[in-house]
Amino acid sequence: MLGRLNHVAIAVPDLAAAMQIYRKSLDAIVTAPQHLPQHGVTVVFIELPNSKIELLEPLGEDSPIAAFLLKNPSGGMHHICYEVDDIKQSRDHLIASGARILGSGEPKIGAHGKPVLFLHPKDFFGTLIELEQA
Repeated sequence: MLGRLNHVAIAVPDLAAAMQIYRKSLDAIVTAPQHLPQHGVTVVFIELPNSKIELLEPLGEDSPIAAFLLKNPSGGMHHICYEVDDIKQSRDHLIASGARILGSGEPKIGAHGKPVLFLHPKDFFGTLIELEQA
């Protein structure tokens, strides 16, 4: 079911500062910020030869990232994203195997313009997993 690693997401309290640190300290290529109100975040991607790093900051007080940053004020790893060939088939397989899908269970469009789902971290050893349609 799992395809390639798409990205590792890091929640940050200040996206502009994080972008500057990645550019200056690591000479990274950083994309322009994208506001994703349906997910409650603003994101940028650090382009890597074999994957990406996503930096996320809360977009509004109701953002799930705001709650994460209350517990982790300096930020930290938030989730890992894997690609799947068929997101609905993958969802159905996961539900049948006892995994919990967060939200309604229906895919939403993510930052790459493709359908995504999130899996409950308690079902995956404390790691929030995002699945993205390849």
